[in-house]
Parts: sequence; C-alpha cells; structure tokens
Amino acid sequence: MSDPADLILINGDVLTLDETFATEQAVAVRGNRILATGTSTAIGALAGPGTRVIDLAGRTVLPGINDSHLHGAAWALNRPPFALNVGHPAVASIADIAAAVRRAPGDGWLTGLGWDIGYLAECRADPGRRPHRRDLDAAAPDRPVCLTDFSGHMMWVNSRALELAGIGPGTAAPPGGVIETDGRGEPTGILKEAAQSLVQRLIPPPTVAQRKEAVRAAVAALHAQGITSYTEPGLGPGGADVLGGALGTDTLRAYAELAAEGALDARVRVLLLPAPMGGGAADVTRGLAELAGIVPGGLDPERLAVIGVKIFADGVPPNETAWMHDPYPGGGGHGALCVHGDGPARQQAELAEMIRLAHEAGHQLGVHVTGDRAIDAVVAAFTAADEAVPRPDARHYLIHADFASPRSLAALAARGYGVNMNPAIEWATADLMDEVVGKERSDYQWPVRTAHEAGIAVCASSDAPITEPDWRRAVAAMMLRESRASGRASGPEQCVPLEVALRAYTVNAARQDFAETWKGTLRPGMAADLCVLGGDLRAADPHDLPDLPIDLTVFDGRIVHERGAR
Repeated sequence: MSDPADLILINGDVLTLDETFATEQAVAVRGNRILATGTSTAIGALAGPGTRVIDLAGRTVLPGINDSHLHGAAWALNRPPFALNVGHPAVASIADIAAAVRRAPGDGWLTGLGWDIGYLAECRADPGRRPHRRDLDAAAPDRPVCLTDFSGHMMWVNSRALELAGIGPGTAAPPGGVIETDGRGEPTGILKEAAQSLVQRLIPPPTVAQRKEAVRAAVAALHAQGITSYTEPGLGPGGADVLGGALGTDTLRAYAELAAEGALDARVRVLLLPAPMGGGAADVTRGLAELAGIVPGGLDPERLAVIGVKIFADGVPPNETAWMHDPYPGGGGHGALCVHGDGPARQQAELAEMIRLAHEAGHQLGVHVTGDRAIDAVVAAFTAADEAVPRPDARHYLIHADFASPRSLAALAARGYGVNMNPAIEWATADLMDEVVGKERSDYQWPVRTAHEAGIAVCASSDAPITEPDWRRAVAAMMLRESRASGRASGPEQCVPLEVALRAYTVNAARQDFAETWKGTLRPGMAADLCVLGGDLRAADPHDLPDLPIDLTVFDGRIVHERGAR
C-alpha cells in the first residue's frame, strides 16, 4: 500500500458512538484522523512496514472522552504540589485536616481544597458541628490558612486570615456574600460566595507561567483518564476571586500562550466569565470588553477556541442560595440557603438582561443555575432573547440544572438548547441531599433520563475540582443512580442505559462544542482521539465499570498515554 495507516487497533470492541451505536472490530489511524473502521481483516490490510498494530484482545475502544465542564487549571492549581488536598477520601475528619495543616511546610499563605461536611466525622456525629476558625488556629496560630470547600462556593479560614482581611464582628459582607457568625456575632471562619473575595484578594495569585505549568500537568493527568477534550467553563475577571484566582483572566492568557507554542495537547473550549456570581449586566458589558483580543487569531481552533459566555443565575445547594419554587424542608442544619417564590424583581430583570446582552452579541450561553425557579427564569430569558433576535443554532445550555422541570426541559429541547449535568456529584452527595432538600426532590436531582426523553442531547461532566474527572464513575452513576455513602438507589427512574451515558461524554459534548462534524465519533475523517479500556465495557457490570483501567489514550493520532509504559 502506498499510503498505509500509522496505527491500527484490531480484535476489539470499537464503539463508534455514531447515530446507530454501531460497533466494529478494528480502527485505523493515519496522521491525525480516523482512516477507517471495520473488521480486523479489512483494517489489518491497511498496515504497512511502519504501522504499529495493537491487538486489543477484546478490549473496548471509545472516542476520546470529552469532559464538557472541567476547570482544568483550577483542578491542577488546587491539588498537590500547588495546594493541600483536604477532600474525601484523603481526609475523613476535621482532625485530619488540622493535622495536614500542621504538617504543611512554609510560613506564608496555606491553601487547600475539597472539604465537605457530609464526609467529616465530627459533623456526621453531631449535626450542629461545623468547621470553625479555632480548629485551624490550633494547627497554625500564626500562619494564614484558607481552605475552600469541594464546591468552590465556601471558604474556611483561620483567625490570622480573618485578621489580615479586616474581618471582625459587624463586618459587612459584599453583595451576594455571607460572613458566618456565631451567637455572639463573632466570625466563625466560614465565608460564602462573594465574601470569599475578602480573603482571596490577599493571596498572591499564580503567575501566568505557573498557570501554564498547571495546565500541562492537568492535561497529562487527563490523558491517563482517556480524556482528550474539555471545556474550561468560565475564565475572566468574574473568576478573579474564585478557586484561588485560577478562573481569572491570566488563565486564559496561559491557554493562549500554550496554544501559540504548540504545547496544548488537548482540545479546549472556553467560556468567558465577564461577571462574578452576584454580578449584573454592567459587569457583563465591562468584562467582555476587557477580554476582547486576549486569545489572538490564527490559533488552531481544534486545540483552543472561545465559544461562549458563562453567567450565574443562582448558587449551589446545599450550602449556597438556590432559587426554588418551594423552600427546602430540612436544610437549615446544613447551612442551606434557599430563596423561594418569585424572587426579587431586580434579580429577574438583571438575569434576563445579562442573557440578552450575550445572546445578541452572538455568544453561546452557559448559565450556572440550580434551583427550579431559577431554571424557569433562565429558560424564559432564553426564549425572550431568541424571539427578539432569532439565532437558529445558538446552542445555549444550562450548567448543572439540578432540579430542571419536565416543562423547562421540553422548552429547551424545542429550541435545540441543552443541559450539562453532574452525575458524579449525585453519587457523592445523594444522602446529604436527602437531609437538605428532602428525599423526593433529591431523587429527582439531575434528571438525566427526563432530559434525554425530552429530546435534549444531554452532556455530563465532572465539574473538577468539585469531583475528580473520572468519567467511568459518572457513567456508572448515570446507569445506577446509587449513593456512594449508603449504596441506596437515588431516583432509579432517572437511570439511563450505557449508550445514553456514553453519548453524554462524547458526541453530545462535541455538539455542545460546535464540533460534532469532526470529533466525538469514530468514523473516517474524524479526529484521531481514542480511549482504550482494559476490558469489555459492554459486558461489564456497571458497578465494576469504575475499575476498568485506561490502557491507551490517543490524541491527534499520537499515543499520549499507555498503561505500564515507561
């Protein structure tokens, strides 16, 4: 053969993820594109003297995984060696966290990420117990400590950090923020939402060079998970005070520099973040002007592209304000804040205006929204903006969409809009959410099946660093809807089959990226991004799926991860 394949995989179960969910035995790659799929005999005939041929021996091949809502830079910057890991299962108690703080070297600001009251022994034993500045004071009396919770929406700091930030009894929180106090009005060390900025602005932000190092580390770790594409869901001035500043504008600069240098080995889509949580239309206008031109023209759009804008409609349950039709039945003990009813008129008007501005400017919109009432308001604003300025393929979508009603999902489907849900968070928090929002509502959280049956191309994602970017766990969660802590079924009527779950991490995610014509399926001419599992995925019990190893990852036609290789 005059122009043979560069790489051939034979004797496997090749899941093309095309519209018929066709399966093949083999796949051939030439350059950075899929050359052909078919039988092992037919594909084997495409080999030449220099072709690498891998016998899969029954293993499964998928398109490269696309985690469509993953804070890549923040995930890397908020884990070792950049920060402490204070998440489950690395720590199991407040005492464990205090010990980790005590052991940490250095004397400057100490940061960490991941704590979750649902998995801290002291909080589980005593529902009234909460992390307190005194817990950290005992471990680091003189060093400022700042530990962000798993959601990124709440911060736990010690007395030294409060002192440096000028936070004491009577200190007013910024709009959209909460400074938690005890019965005597003393700050407890818990800062929520916008109040985090009072401390965050004091912590030296990472340099562009450090952000580039973190992105490279993140991409290498993602390759080991079979992930070749991801969406950075919000970079810009609105992220300057979130997750250690890792969502700030300098991270967008870091990505642009890596892409210009040919050093970005992933397919990254970016949503701009012009306004912070609690911001308004003026912030959106100002932020978009500030972000103009940061990503230069001429970059390979298959590596880096800015495709939309992220805005916030409400917070994240159980620890931040969600805008609901009805209040939580039992959330007070967990610090849950719930705005219910119609909400302030100004809130609705600002939300609609932010959506209008971004829609009319031609951007795709990803709207962070969790409460059912907020979701209704966002869908109404989408509809109003599109009726005023029709855009036949805007592909706006809801981020999280925790409690999206069937009516809202149907309205989204009618316009080709989408949802991006987080099944791994459901797996991790189902039992806690039972207590906070009530079992009936918890069982409906992230209604993947209802969305799919409405005709929506559902996307699923890790929201890393909120959860680890393990798509196998998320696929199992979509199929099983079982709680990590108790193993009980959480809304089993929302379970979906393997085919639907896999599409949420491949072709549907590619559609969200406006890229379904060149990635997300394994057909000739598509991007040569592959994920090879160390077993037969279709034959595996869903409970065993998270333990299937990632044997091989191919990105852009190159093997970038090979299990056991040195």
